[in-house]
Amino acid sequence: MSRIREAFVGGKAFIPFITAGYPDLETTRQVVKAAQDNGADLIEIGIPFSDPTAEGPVIQTANVIALEGGVTTDQILSFVKELREKDQITVPMVFMTYANVVYSYHEGGDAPNDGADGEDRGRFGFCRRCAQAGIDGLILPDVPYEEKGEFREACRAAGIDLISLIAPTSEARIARIAGDAEGFIYIVSSLGVTGVRTKITTDIGAITRKIRSVTNVPCAVGFGISTPEQAAAMAAQSDGAIVGSAIIRIITEHGREAAPEVGKYVKCMKDALR
Repeated sequence: MSRIREAFVGGKAFIPFITAGYPDLETTRQVVKAAQDNGADLIEIGIPFSDPTAEGPVIQTANVIALEGGVTTDQILSFVKELREKDQITVPMVFMTYANVVYSYHEGGDAPNDGADGEDRGRFGFCRRCAQAGIDGLILPDVPYEEKGEFREACRAAGIDLISLIAPTSEARIARIAGDAEGFIYIVSSLGVTGVRTKITTDIGAITRKIRSVTNVPCAVGFGISTPEQAAAMAAQSDGAIVGSAIIRIITEHGREAAPEVGKYVKCMKDALR
């Protein structure tokens, strides 16, 4: 059983999303520690990207500020390794980023990938560094199921899970995507980009039933969840809840003093799932 699967063994999982380097890496460190200390079962870390097509304005702004602050993919990889080795972060961690970040990766610099995936570049180099840092999985929201093969090849070579996404528009392909999934399945609750929503109308139960008809890989719901009531409702129909924009808003409001407030929020959300 992978470490990601283990996160779902003890009950409904709460998964916070945190943009690395927003507003700086030291704040991210404190926020990650607060999340683990207050019940997070798995932590999703966003690698900032200049064109995060799946993200709403809250997380887009966090991406821009992190990049303007000079954070790089190599710095984030080293940072995660420190979280594991120095800060005693033991819960599973996954990266959420975009295909271009993986394709263009070049260890130690920004040299373009020449198309040959050597040890220090491209998708194989990126995934190898992820595994060395202690990352357990990778989420690429801009890579459709039909194009995941080359990324999955690199993930498997490194021993990390490539997380599949299922959206409300995936209906005809749910069984195919789920049957090929590993780690956990990310159910996208709503059409559009990430962001707080007052109401989630997608029939999550129907999607979950289709998933469970072909696999026992756990599934968690994200996009739009912000309140304990929403988290409990989504987790009641799946195996867990993912929250991003609401956490980034807390960091925006409190800046470098955000960790205690994020900790309180994570505890409140986790308690709602128990």
